[in-house]
Amino acid sequence: MALQRSRPSLFRSTVLTVAFALLVMQLVIFAVSAYYILLPMIRRSTDDLAALMVLSAQTWAELPPHTRPDFELELARQHNLWLLDSATILPDENNHIPYLMLLKSALQARTGKPTHMKKTEFDKTWYWVEFKGGDKPISIGFPEDRLGVQSPLAIALIMLATFVLSILTSIILARRIVQPLQKLAAAARHVGAGTTPEKLPEEGVQELAELAHTFNTMAQQVQALLANRTTLLAGISHDLRTPLARMRIAVEMLSEDAAPKQVARMRQDIDEMNRLIGEFLAFSRGLEKETPQETDVRELMQTLTDNVRAENAAILLQDCPACICKVGQMALRRIVSNLLSNAMRYGEGKEIGLACRCDDDVLVISVLDRGPGIPPEEVENVFRPFYRLESSRSITTGGSGLGLAITRQLADVNGWSIELLPRAGGGTEARLTIPLLLKL
Repeated sequence: MALQRSRPSLFRSTVLTVAFALLVMQLVIFAVSAYYILLPMIRRSTDDLAALMVLSAQTWAELPPHTRPDFELELARQHNLWLLDSATILPDENNHIPYLMLLKSALQARTGKPTHMKKTEFDKTWYWVEFKGGDKPISIGFPEDRLGVQSPLAIALIMLATFVLSILTSIILARRIVQPLQKLAAAARHVGAGTTPEKLPEEGVQELAELAHTFNTMAQQVQALLANRTTLLAGISHDLRTPLARMRIAVEMLSEDAAPKQVARMRQDIDEMNRLIGEFLAFSRGLEKETPQETDVRELMQTLTDNVRAENAAILLQDCPACICKVGQMALRRIVSNLLSNAMRYGEGKEIGLACRCDDDVLVISVLDRGPGIPPEEVENVFRPFYRLESSRSITTGGSGLGLAITRQLADVNGWSIELLPRAGGGTEARLTIPLLLKL
């Protein structure tokens, strides 16, 4: 069970796998688009701007001085480029914006000289490039908003949108896969507990619809097999008990001079056969969940303790506080009685302990013995029908092998759990845990 809890769920694994695949795909698409589409477009744009700036500087240098102001005004109005005398020495700008870096490369390619871009801050950020314009240097600049590029924000928004859409898509896909499987698992637990589950909806994608249809058919077949088994065993029981009743009558009518030991043995065998038939029937009936009713747990435990003492077995009713709650009374009585019978059979004649703990949401009942214990690898096996640790197959020493199977079946059908745990100092603790919906 611990191993199962440590395993990741199918929903989580599916979400992570699909999300990772979608994120990788989006990164690949982004990289391919950037390299083969965005980058060529940016290169073309920067090359065009570099050509315009170089041509503007050359044109300005060749114009008569009195026409230069009109040219500067037209350049600013039409192209948002400003041309000024380089009267002030500006610091170099080490900006790593991809557009500006490509612009510098384009300017260097056109002028054949190293190009240094300057930066100023007035009412807005400006970028300037110095040129040799005739007899004096000039600067051509443009405001930052001319670029219209916000690379960090754009990349952040793209990555955020990619991440959110990938996660949402993964969750939707995972739910479509996991929800039908969860319903299937719940229905399978009902079948395992011997109850009839609700019919699974045969809808959705073809594979899941076929799986639901196959499971519904299987569940019906299992219920039919259980019903046939019950009918068969009931018929066998009736057929066997009739000759057993005749045998008992015949034994009772034996003469007084018949061998007493043989008569007593025959009576014991007949009683044992009746008991075994009853156990077989109890196991085969497909036990149904019992309707909870108000039960005084401490009083019930005291009654069961007295029954054990009546069989000359040593038992101690340990801590068992007052507890009145709603549980299946007959199922509880039968489970604890079976556990006490096991403790009496395998406890090697040592004192048996019976304890209970009643909290707000759970009732725990423990049957304690000081027998040889159960090997860890055999704990689940002993709940199997007709499985016995004692290999002699003797009814006296090993029982019929159905007591714990019936106990587990009763616990499962009522939504309870039963465990066989080793005790410190030797022996076994049979622990029954009952979730309480209502404590009175």
